[in-house]
Amino acid sequence: MVVGVSTASLYPLHAEDALCELARLGVKNAEIFANATAEAREPILSQMIKTRDENGMRITSFHPFSSPMESVYLFSTYDRRIDEMMELYREFFGSMNKLGAKMFVLHGAILSSKCPEDHYIKQFRMLAEAGREFGITVAQENVSYCMSGDLEFLKKMKRELGDLANFVLDLKQARRSHADPLDYVDALRESVAHCHFSDADADRDCLPIGNGDYDFSELVKRLAYYGYDGAFIVELYRSNYGDFTELSKSAQRLSEIISAL
Repeated sequence: MVVGVSTASLYPLHAEDALCELARLGVKNAEIFANATAEAREPILSQMIKTRDENGMRITSFHPFSSPMESVYLFSTYDRRIDEMMELYREFFGSMNKLGAKMFVLHGAILSSKCPEDHYIKQFRMLAEAGREFGITVAQENVSYCMSGDLEFLKKMKRELGDLANFVLDLKQARRSHADPLDYVDALRESVAHCHFSDADADRDCLPIGNGDYDFSELVKRLAYYGYDGAFIVELYRSNYGDFTELSKSAQRLSEIISAL
């Protein structure tokens, strides 16, 4: 099991600068959150590859900033917009191959878009199949303000998409949906392919690992029971921690919890 940190946690640092900071902190596994299309293109792409190689790092996954556009592009019924987003995401898949990242994190349509479920699943299938052409797994994240915040909808995706159904379990988003992350694991089982971890307490839903009271041991055990072999990525909001060293400390604490099991 791989433990790492998302560059999203260092926002608003540019992706390449965030990756350099994680390398300086000794983090060996990272998710790239691209906050601009330029961060999946040259020359920035080569800068991140250089940082990866010089520091013996692994890029586990890629998360695009373009999630707010997915409702009106990918999950619309307007063919030209759909084609534009598919072209952009195919470009991202190619960049991911250069980075070595194999997991593409998708938010999907927001609740207010009122996207019909069957259309959503059809569009997700199209994107997931395109990802496979590049050796990329497209994984649906549970996001409280999106259709994917509803566990019943995720269960429907799992039933109808078969082995194309892969999911990212985000703990803070599960909390914001007033749901128990264990319920997501029990429902989605082997289809959970990637994880975004954060701690929490009774008053705060996103904290550095060890600063809250969440029982990570039980969650990791449950994931392992269903055969989980993906990454555990620490993803925090910048307002939820102080010094950057809290990110590396979070990764270390999480590694210790997993090792103890």
